[in-house]
Amino acid sequence: MFSRRNILISGSAAAVSALLPLPALARKQDPAPFDPTPQEVRIRKDFAPGQILVLPRSYYLYFVTDTRKAMRYGVGVGKAGLEFTGRAVIERKKEWPTWRPTNEMIERDPRAYAKFIDNDYIQPGGPNNPLGARALYLFQNGVDTYFRIHGTNQPQTIGHSASNGCIRMLNDHVMDLYERVPLGTVVTVL
Repeated sequence: MFSRRNILISGSAAAVSALLPLPALARKQDPAPFDPTPQEVRIRKDFAPGQILVLPRSYYLYFVTDTRKAMRYGVGVGKAGLEFTGRAVIERKKEWPTWRPTNEMIERDPRAYAKFIDNDYIQPGGPNNPLGARALYLFQNGVDTYFRIHGTNQPQTIGHSASNGCIRMLNDHVMDLYERVPLGTVVTVL
């Protein structure tokens, strides 16, 4: 039986408990720290073996090796407004590729690309080349997108949005991926 006293006590207890902090059980776990080291991880079964999936917001590239398994690599991705998204196919691969910035890159930052202005200079492959040790060329409907998955001579950019749109990897990591993927590999960047 409810008495006036029981109602007042339970009402006061409810008011006081509303002021207390919620238990820590509802807190989210902190995300794991970024680790660019290649490692085998589990992946959703939606992705078929042989595909590449890139998640720019987390700075990881996944090469699907088997059902629900993938090799994960840390990457650097495009700066805001310059990033590539969508599906593409690797239609060309090159060891120690040559490089020339696009006209748009030169227009955006003529100081950085001064040696390429008003000429046809192409930087030879090698350790000072921005494409690093290997490059995988992304095409859509048979047309070069000018976006690449490639090595880098700026390893500090891995784990950051720092490129002109390409997906950068550490040279040792892109060399490993290069050996694993054939021409025709589908790449999805979300």
